[in-house]
Amino acid sequence: MEFFLDTGMVDEIRQALDWGILDGVTTNPSLIAKTGRPFLEVAKEILELVDGPVSLETVSRDAEGMIREGRMLAELGDNVVVKIPMIPEGMKAVQVLESEGIPTNVTLVFSPSQALIAAKAGASYVSPFIGRIDDVSSDGMKLIREVKQIFENYQIETQIIVASVRHPMHVVEAALIGADICTMPFEVMKKLFQHPLTEKGIELFLKDWERVPGRPF
Repeated sequence: MEFFLDTGMVDEIRQALDWGILDGVTTNPSLIAKTGRPFLEVAKEILELVDGPVSLETVSRDAEGMIREGRMLAELGDNVVVKIPMIPEGMKAVQVLESEGIPTNVTLVFSPSQALIAAKAGASYVSPFIGRIDDVSSDGMKLIREVKQIFENYQIETQIIVASVRHPMHVVEAALIGADICTMPFEVMKKLFQHPLTEKGIELFLKDWERVPGRPF
């Protein structure tokens, strides 16, 4: 499973790249707004840093506007993926952009039928928002299992990006299901490294090391 960061913060992206575990980035207007910087400035910097896919979102709600914005975003870099909302006008835009060789990521997916529609429209990626489903007392991971099963039934090549991730177990569960990608906040990615027994073990080993005679380092 690939790891994406869901962020607009360049420092977070640099850190994840240093760890060697970052495969791509997803952004949205809310994440870019948090940076307090101009959109194009942030987008270009991320695209220069990241070799993998970088999802940049359109803001129009009509197909014509989404297509126009998607073409403009695609000109920023070869690794741009255009995020399109899961609405009928969005599916029109997906078909046009994909026909022009511009990959798309259908966002704000909350049901198996929406994921199937996005795939039939030709989307390269589909992003079910599991955390928001959990927030309304439903099972977000059940959606991932159902979408995965449907895609396997029909050998659909659209990749599943597990989005709206809240904690490390969301990442683990997504991997167990076999999702293609998990996009997560930086804080969740950091927590994937952590376990109290690891810290305890390191502390014990270092104490024992101090008692070893003739230490070379």
